[in-house]
Amino acid sequence: MSLYPPQPWNLTADARVSIWRVPVAELPAVPAEPLVVAGQATVFTAWIDYTPPGQLAYHELLAAVSIKARRVSCSITEIWVDSEASMAGGRELWAIPKGLATLDFTSGRTFTATAATSDDWIATAAFKRRPGLPLRVPTSFEVVQERDGLLRTPVGAKIRPRPASADWSFNPDGPLGYLAGRRPVTSLELPASELRFGA
Repeated sequence: MSLYPPQPWNLTADARVSIWRVPVAELPAVPAEPLVVAGQATVFTAWIDYTPPGQLAYHELLAAVSIKARRVSCSITEIWVDSEASMAGGRELWAIPKGLATLDFTSGRTFTATAATSDDWIATAAFKRRPGLPLRVPTSFEVVQERDGLLRTPVGAKIRPRPASADWSFNPDGPLGYLAGRRPVTSLELPASELRFGA
């Protein structure tokens, strides 16, 4: 019996997202051409708490790079979860390079998160909500990964983005070290998001 449900996965998530501008020469490897403006690409980092009534419940930290495509698309370059089912499904269904890590989240007026493997720490962050009205926005995009060419996975989402401030720290010698010392362009909270991942 499979560790994970068949696709599509219908998930419920509380997410905290930051958006970064990174010189293209400093990006990690991506399977397709990055979307570059004035020599810089857009990188998204996110802490995601997947909760019931979604099909799986687990924590996640990811980084993704916007890529050139006919529709909004990104490639996930680094990602960690604390669920073997999520790791196996992500790798086998969609070629997403999920690894296992210890992810600790705390909620309240300030959301804090830490991620570490058995070898070293990866990143920490603290998010605070800023004033602003939520807006429910249906959206869709593709996740593009490498598997015998390009594997494109559709993602549908219903989100309520709220402005936030975020203070990140990255292990400069770790896999997200290319973001160390940088400040995000903007940050958002996305509470009670609904995701449909896969076809």
